[in-house]
Amino acid sequence: MDSLFSEEELAAATSDPGARIEALRREIEHHTYLYYVQDAPEISDAAFDSLMRELIALEQAHPEFMDPSSPSQRVGGAVGDQFSAVRHEQRMYSLDNAMDFDELDAWMTRIQEYFGRFVPVVCELKIDGSSIALTYEGGRLVRAATRGDGTTGEDVTVNMRTVRDVPLRLRDEGLRGLVNPANAVELRGEVYMPKRSFEALNAAAEAEGKAGFANPRNAAAGSLRQKDAKITSMRDLSTFIYSVGDARALQAGTQWDLLQWLREAGFHVNPDVRLCTEPGEVRAFCEECLERRDALPYDIDGVVVKVNEFALQDDMGYTARAPRWAIAYKFPPEEKTTLLRDITVQVGRTGALTPVAELEPVTVAGSVVARATLHNEDEVRRKDVRIGDTVIVHKAGDVIPEIVGPVLSLRPEGATPWEMPATCPSCGSPVVRDEVEVVIRCESIDCPAQATERLKHWGSRNAMDIEGLGDEIVGRLVESGLVADVADFYHLTEFDLATLDMGRVKQDGEPVRLGEVMAKKLLASIQESKGRSFARVLFGLGMRHVGRTTAEAIVQGFPSMEALRAATEEQLANVDGVGGVIAKSVVAFLNTPDNIQVIDRLARHGVSMAAETTGDELPQTLAGLTFVLTGSLVQSGMTRTEAGDLLKARGAKVSGSVSKKTSYVIAGEAAGSKYDKAVSLGVPVLDEAAFLQIVETGEVPE
Repeated sequence: MDSLFSEEELAAATSDPGARIEALRREIEHHTYLYYVQDAPEISDAAFDSLMRELIALEQAHPEFMDPSSPSQRVGGAVGDQFSAVRHEQRMYSLDNAMDFDELDAWMTRIQEYFGRFVPVVCELKIDGSSIALTYEGGRLVRAATRGDGTTGEDVTVNMRTVRDVPLRLRDEGLRGLVNPANAVELRGEVYMPKRSFEALNAAAEAEGKAGFANPRNAAAGSLRQKDAKITSMRDLSTFIYSVGDARALQAGTQWDLLQWLREAGFHVNPDVRLCTEPGEVRAFCEECLERRDALPYDIDGVVVKVNEFALQDDMGYTARAPRWAIAYKFPPEEKTTLLRDITVQVGRTGALTPVAELEPVTVAGSVVARATLHNEDEVRRKDVRIGDTVIVHKAGDVIPEIVGPVLSLRPEGATPWEMPATCPSCGSPVVRDEVEVVIRCESIDCPAQATERLKHWGSRNAMDIEGLGDEIVGRLVESGLVADVADFYHLTEFDLATLDMGRVKQDGEPVRLGEVMAKKLLASIQESKGRSFARVLFGLGMRHVGRTTAEAIVQGFPSMEALRAATEEQLANVDGVGGVIAKSVVAFLNTPDNIQVIDRLARHGVSMAAETTGDELPQTLAGLTFVLTGSLVQSGMTRTEAGDLLKARGAKVSGSVSKKTSYVIAGEAAGSKYDKAVSLGVPVLDEAAFLQIVETGEVPE
């Protein structure tokens, strides 16, 4: 065994508990590094466990030598409020994307034009995980934080200490590479979950009847944010570290040197990196990585290309969003072929019939795909997909499963074009083609599928936001006969919910019930929903064409249900943001006897039927301004809907799309196409800090 200490040194340390503890810590750290970082263990698991048991026993016997950086402290066990806000010393920028080789070539041409020559660049795999920032002071890990909005993240130190390949203190070689070892240095990388571990985690969840994670990236992020660090410690998380917050803290002058220093300091560094001195080498590396993508034990979604020299990076600087000296070449959407077993029809809350492809399950971009929407009858015809076809599947934006089309050479004989059924698959009523939309619709008010979807919609986040009222519980409430319309939710008792049969049985054959604890929480959330705004009530009722923004516009003109029911189509159509089609739909809904009965019952239960007028409304300092929100508001923890409500409270309009009429775009973490459109149109972009200043002061900062 290649020990850090000779037998004589270890023996001498035995008589001194403090020295022995330190010797054991260094020995364990050494073998942890060999096992998790170098993948070259030199001792057996049993020998490693023996060293750890001795260390834990000595630390318990001599608590005066306890150290948070001890490898014995990786076991986790802390529970609580570790997710406090952490402000990064230097901003963690996003990366601009090159979606194809033309865009990558254009970026490399700009580099060449800027310097008058092509400067060396480093190519690294773009790991599909969760970004992390690790801060070391005096060589010891003192803080771990998520990326957040790039400026402020969440403190996940307790959980990151359980990740085995993260050194709790830097190796001596790493300390020697720092300009001042006593100073703080922030190192950055990605936390990921290997594919095999992700599959095992989801298999275990399925066996327990729980929902799994959508993909390894979500699994890594979810595991990192567990309130109980013991749970994190049981998840197989790993890291690749690849950058530094401030390169001036290191003696390294290039990205290539930084990666070497990170290895020496004890970090897990991805071996698939290449230093390229000409554009052709960059493209060749990207092509090689794309070919090897499926064979890697972890998910990647591209290649990151960085100018190698830190001095040249400083010279190029940053845009408002990303460094000019780096770009992410994004792989084309991963495509797989699979069998189209069937085309079923799903009935939505407004009666729209949507064809759905039922697929032989296939893993695409990190998650299993078994179903994909085909949108409408015209789309099925355009793509000419038929039951029995072998079809090509990808994920639009690497998120939404989508069928590209059939492999015609593999089409079975006798496969016939698919046709939309003439009757509703839920209630058997005749279906009609909508005059305005490209959709087939069931117009029966008694359709059970529509009723179930309306019930789900009522409890959704943007409607009445009833926490715990998920699809499964709604389905069981309907099947049990306890709920038929949204007003029935407010008839439910704690006994009704606690004894609700969940459609599963225990090992002893007894049915699984919702239970008293969940029943109390759900009932409290249902009662709390009575105080939701009148606009949310209108949206929750599920009137055709009435979205959240439209509901708010209606309330501006008709602030009570009494006023709204008395309104004519013409009066409604004159409200800004409504128009004739929506007005016709609203009037028809409010004049349907069954709907009137449900609304009256809701009112009797105390559900809000009028906009609040407290007399202490905020000054309308944002009147006339239109805002668009994009990305995640990590610093405040608000949803975009909540943030929009705060802006509207001061008179602003909040839109879902960017146009020349947009006053400002507020961009949070992972801002996407709306950010890009704002830049192209010259619309001012504000960060989350500016947004918080707006809602506090009522004024847009200079």
